[in-house]
Amino acid sequence: MRKSPKDIIDSARMISRRGVMLGIIQAGVIGTLAWRLRSMQIEHADEYRLLSDDNSIKFRLLPPVRGLIHDRNGIVIAGNEQNYRATITRELSGDVEQVVAKLRMLVSMSDEETQELLDTISKRSAATPVSIGDHLSWDEFSSIAVNAPALPGVLPESVLSRVYPRDGDFAHVLGYVGRVSDYDLSKMEDPDPVLMLPEFQFGKVGVESKLEPVLRGKAGIRKVEVNAAGREMRELSRQEGQQGATVQMTLDTGLQNYAVQRMGEESSAAVVIDVTNGDILAIASNPVFDPNLFVRGISSADYKALMEHDHRPLADKTVQGLYPPGSTFKMVTLMAGLESGVINAGSRFFCNGGLDVAGRRFHCHSRGGHGHVDAVQSLQKSCDVYYYELSRAVGIDRIAEMARRLGIGVEHDLPMSAVATGIAPDRAWKQERYDQPWVIGDSLNASIGQGFVLASPLQLAVMTARVATGREVKPRLVRAIDGVPEPVAEFADLGLTPAHLRTAQRGMDAVMNATGGTGARSRIVTEEWRMAGKTGTSQVRNITAAERARGVTRNEQLPWNRRDHALFVCYAPFDAPKYAVAVVVEHGGGGSAVAAPVARDIMLYALAGGVPPLSAYPDGQRGQIEEMHRNMRLIAPVATSGGARTRA
Repeated sequence: MRKSPKDIIDSARMISRRGVMLGIIQAGVIGTLAWRLRSMQIEHADEYRLLSDDNSIKFRLLPPVRGLIHDRNGIVIAGNEQNYRATITRELSGDVEQVVAKLRMLVSMSDEETQELLDTISKRSAATPVSIGDHLSWDEFSSIAVNAPALPGVLPESVLSRVYPRDGDFAHVLGYVGRVSDYDLSKMEDPDPVLMLPEFQFGKVGVESKLEPVLRGKAGIRKVEVNAAGREMRELSRQEGQQGATVQMTLDTGLQNYAVQRMGEESSAAVVIDVTNGDILAIASNPVFDPNLFVRGISSADYKALMEHDHRPLADKTVQGLYPPGSTFKMVTLMAGLESGVINAGSRFFCNGGLDVAGRRFHCHSRGGHGHVDAVQSLQKSCDVYYYELSRAVGIDRIAEMARRLGIGVEHDLPMSAVATGIAPDRAWKQERYDQPWVIGDSLNASIGQGFVLASPLQLAVMTARVATGREVKPRLVRAIDGVPEPVAEFADLGLTPAHLRTAQRGMDAVMNATGGTGARSRIVTEEWRMAGKTGTSQVRNITAAERARGVTRNEQLPWNRRDHALFVCYAPFDAPKYAVAVVVEHGGGGSAVAAPVARDIMLYALAGGVPPLSAYPDGQRGQIEEMHRNMRLIAPVATSGGARTRA
């Protein structure tokens, strides 16, 4: 049917309107696209260029060089050495198992090690590098480098690793570094990203741990270009990190080495303090261990041997070990009695070999007794009965207060692990600890450093330094950081009566230099180095009445771990104190026979600034001492800057 002219005209108009609308829509779309393109190409060009660059540019953290640790003379005691290693990054490797299989042809890896590596790779973020091997040989390292094109995601690296050039001499005080474990990270709220780097080392124990923020330094950044497969093509820029601070300790390498050598194979500890400024010159625990084993990853066999050793080489006996101080504690009881006015220097007690109190007999080490004894003689002869009587008069609370005043029962602030507080017991302590009242027998035991009293070798050295000077000597280990000296404290006066201090000092002098003194065999004969000291023997077992009746079993006849501890404290020179020394020999027997000679020799080394002259020893001992020194593996320290790199 033909359309009328009117229909044709209406249809044409409708088509024209639709065309116009369509044209308008098309123009709008084209205009919007044009505006968007203009915005992207001109107004936001930098933003999109950066996003594009991010697809081909990666930023990698550079581990900082760990700070060096020097002794007081500038000798490096913790440094850095070259270490060849390789890492693998999952997101860059593609088929990880295939890459690892190729690596096994270049690097010696057992099936167990291979599976452990694959497990670690799967657990870590795809972008986190994982160590393939640490301390690689040059042949292994160069083989990986030559075959790098066939090993996507594998990066051979030459880095610096911690090394302890003195092996075990400073093992307990410095501690060691180790790999950052998942357990380590779990203990941190916001761990530094650098800790995530493969094989990154941080302080585990000791000074390395306590000064970690100072020694770690700050990470650097390298900017690299990678291709579409994620393989690194070139390094665009590098910003080196900041090396950790150089820390100078108060320790003396030669004296530390001598102390370790002199203690030999004994389970023992020695501390040397400069009483004028609190510097710890030596703080040695025996047996030692090699901290380098932990840096490189200690084997199960080596770790088991350390853990099962009955002398506990991993324990730092100088600050963690707590021992009944025995008769070395008698200066505390004596000063408490003098300062309280209960006795004076001339006050005497009678010793007949023991004291009967509350139905029990408390024995003196001299079964026949010492007769009438005054304050100086009580130390010279180490009369137990004198202190039993004194403790009944002065009371435990005054004794405990004096102990804390002299540094026992106090946690000294040092950058070492698990510094023990010790115990200076009083009535309130026992009630709180055991819910039991204090009894008179507790006081008698405490008066001679037994019972509940416990002290570390460090605390005994501090006590001796304070008795020698009358001042609140505080030990310190850090001498300077990055060349800036640490402040030396002005030691406060302890407020002790000078005459009372002099009585205790005269008693310690008599121990070493008077006829019948318990330490006289270990005296120093050079008058300018005249030494004052106190012997101590602390029991680790109860001696029964039956055993006393048939004769107390000699220490050497007992199993090692049931023998008495041997202790000795001293200071010198007597008239102008410079050094204080404390030595504890676990299960060593008598303090006068075992600990005193060791402490005397260490003191002489400190005074002489090297191997002591034979003229300082009693005539009859010089041949033996000369042979001993000839057989010791001593060092001749020479100041050196050492280490891998120094910090500007």
